[in-house]
Amino acid sequence: MVSGGGTSGLPVIAGLGVALPPRATQSDLWTGFFAEHFGGTTRALAERIFANSGVVTRQAAVNPLLEDVSTWPTERRMRRYLVEALPLGKEAVGRALTDAGLAAGDVGLFAVCSCTGYVTPGLDILLARDMGMSTATQRLFIGHMGCYAALPGLGAVSDFVAARGRPALLLCAELTSLHIQPSSARVDTQQIVSHALFSDAAVATVLVPAGRPGYAVREVVAVTDTSTADHMTWDVTDTGFRMGLSPRVPQVLAVHVRALVEDLLARHGLAIADVDGWAVHPGGPRILNVVERELGLGPEALADSRATLAEHGNCSSPTVLLILDRLRSMPVPPRLVVMLAFGPGLTLYATLLEFSAPC
Repeated sequence: MVSGGGTSGLPVIAGLGVALPPRATQSDLWTGFFAEHFGGTTRALAERIFANSGVVTRQAAVNPLLEDVSTWPTERRMRRYLVEALPLGKEAVGRALTDAGLAAGDVGLFAVCSCTGYVTPGLDILLARDMGMSTATQRLFIGHMGCYAALPGLGAVSDFVAARGRPALLLCAELTSLHIQPSSARVDTQQIVSHALFSDAAVATVLVPAGRPGYAVREVVAVTDTSTADHMTWDVTDTGFRMGLSPRVPQVLAVHVRALVEDLLARHGLAIADVDGWAVHPGGPRILNVVERELGLGPEALADSRATLAEHGNCSSPTVLLILDRLRSMPVPPRLVVMLAFGPGLTLYATLLEFSAPC
């Protein structure tokens, strides 16, 4: 990734497209399904976790109020994944291309991030075909990365644009609603937290060579603490994918996040105080509180991240792009944006964007 001062020559985010399944309120999901799903001795604990999740509404392609998938075998869930993900992906990609003023045939690289479903041929092939992309369009599928996948995906498509001088497109599509686990009398706080937070969404973004107005991608960086690899897991089981989420994750983020951000900014002659836009993946309220505290941010810095959590829940990889869409839609968009996301590894990713408005 190109670094250094200014945005000359850097790839630019020229379009974003969002596609969301039907929405339900957190309170309706609790009273209509999860109160019974977490019955017995776990109900009181689960109710507190749902109430304190920071989520008010969220989306579900497969709504548990209408359809209980918790006992489905993985094969059935994967077949449904394609049925639901393909139209969502089409909608997000179409909106992103329209926003960027490009045709599908202009795309040189099409990258797809998803960890909630696996099919072959995959979304990259089927969407490229259905959207009318060139048969010569290169494709990249990014799986197993979870909530932070959008940022290495952004790095990959940015590098392609910089090296080839052609537009590229990134799609993040996740259907976490397909992975509700069977009910159990055993207290499993990790599963309760997972079911209280996660949501479905698809977001696509188009990157083009320098010269267009939009957010220039200045650099993408990462740090992985492999000593805590067991803190966040996503296991394939006979009943879908099962989330493992240690309560110690915020402590690990507290160790690494400030150094990661300060080192990134310092390479561009910047400091935390220079950043006027923050897109921080809302893994939950505790995650946002730790980032705010460790970076010494004011109370309004993460308002858009918290609002995204409240409105959409944790949508895994698309979530930081949902926050970026909020930021770029402001009457006066922030000039410098830092995007942060976290996931298995335990891995932290950061991206520095700068708004570019060529004359």
